[in-house]
Amino acid sequence: MSESIPLDLKTARFEAIRVERASDIPPVDPESIDVALLDMNHGYANVGHDSILVAVREAALALDEALARDGHRVRVISYAVRDRLIVPDHRSGRHRLYIGTGGPGHLDPRRNQTERGTQEIREDPAWEAALWRLFDDVAGDERSALYGVCHTFGLLCRWARVAEPVLRGAGKGGPRSGVGSNVLTAGALAHPWFEGLADAAVDGVHVPVLDSRYYDLIPTSDAAPAGMTAIAYESSESGEAGDALTMFEFARERDGGVPRIFAVNGHPEIGAPERVAMLLERMLARGTITSEIYEERVALLPVLRSTRPVERLRVARRVFGELIDRGLERLVRAA
Repeated sequence: MSESIPLDLKTARFEAIRVERASDIPPVDPESIDVALLDMNHGYANVGHDSILVAVREAALALDEALARDGHRVRVISYAVRDRLIVPDHRSGRHRLYIGTGGPGHLDPRRNQTERGTQEIREDPAWEAALWRLFDDVAGDERSALYGVCHTFGLLCRWARVAEPVLRGAGKGGPRSGVGSNVLTAGALAHPWFEGLADAAVDGVHVPVLDSRYYDLIPTSDAAPAGMTAIAYESSESGEAGDALTMFEFARERDGGVPRIFAVNGHPEIGAPERVAMLLERMLARGTITSEIYEERVALLPVLRSTRPVERLRVARRVFGELIDRGLERLVRAA
């Protein structure tokens, strides 16, 4: 039987199902609007995964009246992509909204052949071909949308061949963690959806973001392919745009100017410190994280509270939360 996760987030019109084997996939339910969560965490407990569940839950609660009127509910189906090789089939027509998480290891699974915590993992790369087919199918279906963070960003960049991962070496100070700065591109400032980010920016172009990455994504070309738009780059020490791509639009809705496939190399799903603290406490109580991991993550909360929190959350809402809200609202209206 499939497992509901986490139980304490379930409501009358929202639940989450964990899929680790084909038999876990629940039957199609005409009363359920199924959102696909592509879990790239390779079995490692991660507050980002549960933060996404909370984001979809909050979007569902905001639509509670419409869901109740039509007898529908929202169901997030979390697919264990990398560790269990479970990738949804878009051609079944079940999902129209996909969300991809962060995760450990190299962005090319063939490079992950050594186990060393979350920095280096051992995995079977067989899931990649199925995921690439999913990305192809979503890109070809204008009724569907896909939004991702961190590891999913890197996978989309590799799939679209717009950027390749490069380990952050000593010259860049090694792994990046904490609140950093991104530089908006001219394409972002002219974008119908992202132009509003300038309101949260310093000097109109520098926006605060939450980073946690070992790899930068370095563009393979000076220009984005037709129909795609670079939205932001990492800020260099001098404040200029660096060489690492950090936000990218892979496809846009034909009408309305809203990104349809979009991802960031950061963690906008990690919301207000109060939400993070709540999730960590629940994960600790459920036994999905150790006390050591709990203390390590809690130690980061002061950074979230002290470094431009209002602007960071405004950026996070625009590049992630509001896209999820809009995508779910469209599904509820169409159900």
